[in-house]
Amino acid sequence: MKYGMNLLLWSGEVTEAMYPVCEKLKAAGFDGVELPIFNLDLDYAAIGAELDSLGLGRTGVTIRGEEDNPISPDAAVRQKGIDLTKRTLDLCAAAGVETLVGPYHSAIGLFSGAGPTDDEWKWGVESMRQVAEHAGQVGVRLGVEALNRFECYLLNCHADSARFVREVDHPACGMMYDTFHSNIEEKSVTDAVLAGGDKLYHIHISENDRSTPGKGGVNWDENFDAIAKSGYDGWLVIEAFGLALPEIAAATKIWRKMFSDEMTLATEGLAFMKSEMEKRK
Repeated sequence: MKYGMNLLLWSGEVTEAMYPVCEKLKAAGFDGVELPIFNLDLDYAAIGAELDSLGLGRTGVTIRGEEDNPISPDAAVRQKGIDLTKRTLDLCAAAGVETLVGPYHSAIGLFSGAGPTDDEWKWGVESMRQVAEHAGQVGVRLGVEALNRFECYLLNCHADSARFVREVDHPACGMMYDTFHSNIEEKSVTDAVLAGGDKLYHIHISENDRSTPGKGGVNWDENFDAIAKSGYDGWLVIEAFGLALPEIAAATKIWRKMFSDEMTLATEGLAFMKSEMEKRK
């Protein structure tokens, strides 16, 4: 198992100002960091080189919006989404990112007032298959993320994600599991974790209030029991949010700070993850 920290707790992009934070995360015992890849104009090769020098592995996260929605009825909008995610994958490869995760299957925060149509599902699968082919070419894996009903409508449960990636049917395309969304949507945490099977490529550890893992109401015993049962041994990445990202506040609904400071959240969360997995060896 490898343990990571999503840098979205601090910033929506990685600049030199983030390197001291990364140094502290390495000193705290993290194996890697998760890079927000929203600004496509940064020098991701240089970011990767810096993280290599610190001995930190990396995963990445991105999103799609209304103007580049891969399930839009407008083919030009769908193509823009495909192209931008391909471009993001190129930057992932430059930065040495292993897996790109997130809700880039459809637009975050955009709703039709109903569930996905057959056409939207088909467009989503077709769009993702093109993205997966490119991911395979550049050597980066995809971890498609289901979000709760308040953030998207295409994929809400992890069984949805599992069906989606199996229909995409490409070895580069898998799914991720997220404890926050599971806490809202799933009747059975165990079934949700196990739904991915060999397609479970990534896991986010996130508390019900998006603050310090282990300090809230998530059923952690069932989550870690299921993770252990699944045989998953990839990245466990803390995803927490504070007030650093007003640009995505409409989606994350974070209006108040629920922890003392970011580094304390990270170190306490890391200790919690490691202790829980140690119990299940």
